[in-house]
Amino acid sequence: MTGTRTQSPSRPETAGPVVGRPVDRLDGTPKTTGAARYSAEYPYPGIAYAALVHATIARGRITGIDTASASAVAGVLTVITHENAPAMKPPPKVSMLNLSSLASGTSVNYLNTDQVHWNGQPVAVVVAETLDAAREAAGLVRVGYEELPATVDFAAEEPNAKPQKSNAIQSGGAKKGDAQAALAAAPVSVDLRFTTPPHHHNAIEPHATTAAWDGDRLTVHEGTQNIPWVRRHLALRFDVPEKAVRVISPYVGGAFGGKTMVWPGTILTVLAARVTGRPVRMMLTREGVYRTVGGRTPSTQRMALGADADGRLTALIHTSVTQVGRVGGGPEQVTSQSRHLYDAANILVQQNQVELDMLSNTVMRAPGESIGTFALESAVDELAAELGLDPIELRMRNEPARNPIDGKRFAHRMLRESYALGAELFGWADRTPRPRSMRDGRWLVGMGVASAYHPSWQLPANVTVRLSADGTVVVRCGFHEMGMGAATAQAQIAADALGVPFEAVRVEYGDSTLPSGPGAGGSAQTASVANSLIAACEKLKRSVLALARKSGDSPLRGQRPRDVEARNGGLYRIGRPEGHDPRKGESYPTILSRAGRSEVEAAVGSDTRLGELTGQLRFMSKFMLDRRRWVKAACGAQFCEVRVDADTGEIRVSRWVGVFDVGRVINAKTASSQLRGGVVMGIGMALSEETLVDPRTGRIMNPGLAEYHVPVHADIPPIDVRYLDDPDPTMPLGLIGVGEVGITGVAGAIANAVHHATGKRVRDLPITLDKLL
Repeated sequence: MTGTRTQSPSRPETAGPVVGRPVDRLDGTPKTTGAARYSAEYPYPGIAYAALVHATIARGRITGIDTASASAVAGVLTVITHENAPAMKPPPKVSMLNLSSLASGTSVNYLNTDQVHWNGQPVAVVVAETLDAAREAAGLVRVGYEELPATVDFAAEEPNAKPQKSNAIQSGGAKKGDAQAALAAAPVSVDLRFTTPPHHHNAIEPHATTAAWDGDRLTVHEGTQNIPWVRRHLALRFDVPEKAVRVISPYVGGAFGGKTMVWPGTILTVLAARVTGRPVRMMLTREGVYRTVGGRTPSTQRMALGADADGRLTALIHTSVTQVGRVGGGPEQVTSQSRHLYDAANILVQQNQVELDMLSNTVMRAPGESIGTFALESAVDELAAELGLDPIELRMRNEPARNPIDGKRFAHRMLRESYALGAELFGWADRTPRPRSMRDGRWLVGMGVASAYHPSWQLPANVTVRLSADGTVVVRCGFHEMGMGAATAQAQIAADALGVPFEAVRVEYGDSTLPSGPGAGGSAQTASVANSLIAACEKLKRSVLALARKSGDSPLRGQRPRDVEARNGGLYRIGRPEGHDPRKGESYPTILSRAGRSEVEAAVGSDTRLGELTGQLRFMSKFMLDRRRWVKAACGAQFCEVRVDADTGEIRVSRWVGVFDVGRVINAKTASSQLRGGVVMGIGMALSEETLVDPRTGRIMNPGLAEYHVPVHADIPPIDVRYLDDPDPTMPLGLIGVGEVGITGVAGAIANAVHHATGKRVRDLPITLDKLL
């Protein structure tokens, strides 16, 4: 069955270059008309349905499973438990030399063990002819346990935290000078504690998998952020060649990090299909997502700042405690932004972790920076109040020219410009500094600001570009479309690189049969694909020019690649040597037709074993080299106005302005949408989102949207998003990445605005009305 998503652009509003223009998303029409097909919507003859049975203890051993009642339900095909499940290979050990080893959400070999490692772990799978029968039968499975002592209370375990180990990707700590001594000696200081709760992603599309075996060949329809990881992981676990596994993921209905790893539902759907010999589909309920897919870790943070009387920072201390599961989970880079945002004379940052008998935590939009900026930017605001300084002025007095800890250059940084423009647009000058000094009837009005920050990444990407004799272009890369307009951006880039009309470009993506694309994470996908796409287009142009130069009749004969540019659907001279018309050139169809070629293709990267190894080594070497030379990041200024009911404590966000330095913008419409979406998610984090965990049992108590409160339309004000659109010279096309910087600083700006409105500081998210009364 086909699953490769092919999208052809519609005509943009005007002719000429399209990079930077607000072109409509190519996936907009299929999504709004219902033509887009997600992972649970692929038809297969004889398809069966699977449902999970979850453990109700946090740690222990299964002593018995009664499946008789479940098996008796009409339509049930089988109940798979650890007693009858085929053996699978265990997940590989994590290695920074093999990034795909990070794919597994946990280290548990599901249904190949009688051990229980978290409350919610799948302990059985029911497969039936219908979804209703599968779910009914799952509720009838009875499991007996030998319960063992479990560590599930994050707050109680905080004193047992250990320093986070550093690796090639992330450092657990850093220091400059003696920050503790400088803090003690500082004329003005704040030393504060902040907490953030666990969070869950709550994508519109819950996790779902459709799996079908044909002998030892496997086809999986999966909403994923990393097709290569899923493919490689499934091949390993089921002991089949990687080429025998096809992963199809043309559309992903939201993810925010929750679909980066391979979680139990995916593995057990493939297992059920192998056991039954039929295609099997599993659609997790909202509760099932909470029970089997990791979320963001809770955190406690110490944020201490010392300054002289003029507001120059003499000390910055940021430490954190977060959790990982005993069976997996990665570090949260909570102190990331605190290494880069302020020019303190002495700095100490340190991340610490506790291990709990809980489901592994995982990445969630701007992991680390989203919660880390809450503490840092709230503390800066508190210090400004102690100093009697305007919060923006304090930030600008401590804006560094180079990276504060190690003196590296910033690849691109326009935070001053972001604040200047944001203050003007927002009307910051109209703010009166004293808390509770602004009012509108029964509403207390407050204004707050905070800095946004997120590092910039580039990952390996393999791309092919094919030019046909009719002038059309096909771009092929197995990247991901999660709602950010990825295919649209790459079509714009290819159109300008080859000088062809936007509507002449077709993009194929979302399928493991295509050249391997990067994971959609770290705000890195657009830059990663663009880097390879530009290189492939350059190779293609050289190939076409070589064909033209072979013809004695071509006006391009004797021309060097550097003297030729792509425009108007062909290649044209750019130099003005005597006796030559600079407008002379030839269209692509003319060149290919004369050469007797139906098409020309160029590729960057290879999916062979050697090609993969070479690509990974190239990535790691470039990553390490860049890290030694530069600090690369997107940044920005968040401006927020809130209104707080003086009697009830109800908080409403009434205005928002965000100005961002994200390098060059490829698509004005999709970039603004990404940034605005980050702000919306940040508003939820600040005011309502909180996963509640029973500290006795480790069970999530609000596993669904009925009790986990995300923002709705009525909670969100008009959000004015601006970007400076100044290219970063160290990045492909100068773009930096916009997917995650928008959420950073949001919670801090809201907390600061709430203090300005009410005079009360809330340092524990979410900021709910009971904390103001």
